[in-house]
Amino acid sequence: MNKKNKLYELKSFLILWAGQSISALGSEMTKYALIVWAYTQQGTVSSITWLAVCSYLPSIVFCFAAGTLADKWDKKKVMLVSDSIAALGTMAVLYLYATKSLQLWHLYIINIIISFMHAFQNPASYVAVSLIAPKDQYTRVSGLQAFSNSLVTIVTPALATTMLSFFGLEAVFIFDLATFVIAFSTLLLFIKIPKINYVDKKEKFIISCGQGIRFLKEHKALWKIILFFSFINLLASISGNSIMPALILARTNNNKTILGMVSSAIGIGTLLGSILVTVMKPATHKTKVIFLSCAISFLLCDILWATGQIAPIWIFAAFSGNLPLPFLNANLTTIMRTKVPIEMQGRVFAARDTFQFITIPIGLALGGILADYIFEPFMLTASPVQHVLSLIVGTGKGSGMAVIFLITGIIGFIVNMVSLKDSAYKDLDY
Repeated sequence: MNKKNKLYELKSFLILWAGQSISALGSEMTKYALIVWAYTQQGTVSSITWLAVCSYLPSIVFCFAAGTLADKWDKKKVMLVSDSIAALGTMAVLYLYATKSLQLWHLYIINIIISFMHAFQNPASYVAVSLIAPKDQYTRVSGLQAFSNSLVTIVTPALATTMLSFFGLEAVFIFDLATFVIAFSTLLLFIKIPKINYVDKKEKFIISCGQGIRFLKEHKALWKIILFFSFINLLASISGNSIMPALILARTNNNKTILGMVSSAIGIGTLLGSILVTVMKPATHKTKVIFLSCAISFLLCDILWATGQIAPIWIFAAFSGNLPLPFLNANLTTIMRTKVPIEMQGRVFAARDTFQFITIPIGLALGGILADYIFEPFMLTASPVQHVLSLIVGTGKGSGMAVIFLITGIIGFIVNMVSLKDSAYKDLDY
């Protein structure tokens, strides 16, 4: 099949993807602008942390129920309603800000509502993509989604900051609403999502909610890889997602320029990896790609962040360590799409998200506690262990956080290399 035919096969997906990606840019710019606003108003990290919690937890808590309903309901309607309620939240914030009555607790409530709607939107979107994209294009589709996500990550800070500086917070909200109109219109007018012949067995709702977990437990390889990445997300959240900015700032005397360069390198690495996934031939042995990509990421990212003490090494680590991640995510998503029946994907993907991502807030909390109360104080003491570690990661402020990266890097690399040889995952390749 030539490239033109392959693109034509993806026509509906590409229209949906473009609209949703533009909307995601608007949403992320609003999140970024509100974080800046909250910090300037309160001057505390906790205000930002609670914004993140309110944006994250409801979608996990209600995931099982939402996934079940997303399987039963019309996918297009679920996505349209979810996006519309999220847009109403942005309109509410715009009104409150314009009338000079916006307070932090307003944002907490609105974020909870939007996160609740994401619990419905995410599984419906997963299934919609499975329905409109050909199976042999799933890896390419995942690569395109990773590409747009990484591009949004790179563009958001610069675009939001520019808009805030020249036009104010209202302009960011208006831009977000404009991107919503584009996404809503493209989905409503141009996308036809095939209906699923869902068989209603008249079973109790709570039993139906548990079907996603039961399906995973009956398919042991899927269940095992989800639990494995629940652990991997815990490791990644303890180090990279939690303390990387603090590590860089501590070792550079609060040099925000270097932190910005490292953050940009993360986005560029992910962007390039996404492009490669999209243009390369899909892997035959997907689990090998998954575990090798993850092992390389821990080796190059965590361990180099731990041992490197100058900006060029951190930047290289950020770029090279994030380059393999789109290969991991694209192949893992492809396995889920091909192994789970369409009529169950909402429930199964919801169960997957719950178990795979519930460890992230735990890791975020642990990272700060381990850094502040255990490893940073320990690296200021004199002991044989501290002496050996200081030869590897250096001394002074930030060395305790570097030890955390060293530990997560070694553990992450080892468990992935062991899993690479685990025959239990072979069924996922066929």
